[in-house]
Amino acid sequence: MTHTSSGLRPTRRFQPASRAGSQGAAAPQAPHVPTVEVVIPVYNEERALPGCIRTLHARLRDELPYPWRITVADNASVDATLAVADELADELPGVGVVHLDRKGRGLALRTVWGESDADIVAYMDVDLSTGLDGLLPLIAPLASGHSDLAIGSRLAPGARTVRGPRRELISRCYNALIRLTHSARFSDAQCGFKAARTETLRPLLARTQDDAWFFDTELLLLAEHNGLRIHEVPVDWVEDIDTRVDVVGTATDDLKGLWRLARLKASGGARVPVPRRPQPAAEHPDAVLAPDTGRAQLAWQISCFVLIGIVSTAGQALLYWLLRGWWPPVAANFVSLLVLTLLNTEANRRLTFRYSGNGVGAGRAHLGAGALFVLGYLVTSAAVLLFREAAPDASPAAETLVLAVSSVLVTCVRFLVLRFAVFRRRTP
Repeated sequence: MTHTSSGLRPTRRFQPASRAGSQGAAAPQAPHVPTVEVVIPVYNEERALPGCIRTLHARLRDELPYPWRITVADNASVDATLAVADELADELPGVGVVHLDRKGRGLALRTVWGESDADIVAYMDVDLSTGLDGLLPLIAPLASGHSDLAIGSRLAPGARTVRGPRRELISRCYNALIRLTHSARFSDAQCGFKAARTETLRPLLARTQDDAWFFDTELLLLAEHNGLRIHEVPVDWVEDIDTRVDVVGTATDDLKGLWRLARLKASGGARVPVPRRPQPAAEHPDAVLAPDTGRAQLAWQISCFVLIGIVSTAGQALLYWLLRGWWPPVAANFVSLLVLTLLNTEANRRLTFRYSGNGVGAGRAHLGAGALFVLGYLVTSAAVLLFREAAPDASPAAETLVLAVSSVLVTCVRFLVLRFAVFRRRTP
């Protein structure tokens, strides 16, 4: 067993357990077989820990084709968790224990992962809510070098989850908020089932700050911001009814964390020196959907922009017509234009200029759209007001038609500005 406190950082040599199929001497100059360390962070889990470790140990022993070890990361438990972990380490080969004097899942993972000499590090929750059938699919893309991080997802296609409507709603809203505020492409930030290549993980750990539950989200957003490849595994997941997570407190900390990380990105402080993946020599893997040059790209952008523009114009006209029954023309136009501009910009960023605007984040896109919003508001409002002066008895439907026509003109200007200024391809 191995013990450490939060103030000490001893050297920990990899001591794998024996595994199925590992008997016999290794062949000379055999290819390197990656080693795996699975961390179980625990706090006051004296009852759940024995079943978790024995189940996981048996599964790894029988099925994982890589040298492995299990580390119980006890973060300041005040019950008998540490003593139970010591007993399991004495009983089962390949099980170790790390004790920290401070509480926090993020702190435990950062400490153990940062000291690990394994090629791949992983973690899972002690309740084993996530089915262990997903463990090998989690590790394999990292072992092959295909991906840098791998996460279990309860929201990916093919995942099967059993949980109450309250946690389902909270989870979906939180992940939707991450995608809205940070343009994240992963589907589930907080599933307690993750792994990473140690080589690419260490620079990210040095930049993370959260010691608690936001650590997972922070790590993934930093990884994606720095161009690392994240592999998602749809998992089977069953809710633990004995969970001790403070939902309100955790949600508040998450919102603070998202704001802090957004400021860090804006300042450039989120860039870390991660190992860079070589650029493929072949054409873009999504070349069918991402024309690279000339007429094909222009046709792609125009078709997407027109389609999104039609939907946006219709949506703005509908919202204006609904609001016009309560509000004056200027107020109704302002709200309807604001709402549809936000949706329109995000849709164009994700679809129309997805490939020509590489490196353009949500902040720059919406800042540019904000200037266009002011222009569009002034033009469309002026058109409606001039029309009312010329035809004071006109119906709201006629006003709506004038608004739609002026919006089309503004849309043409928006396309040119977005294409040649906001989403212009940056040269390295």
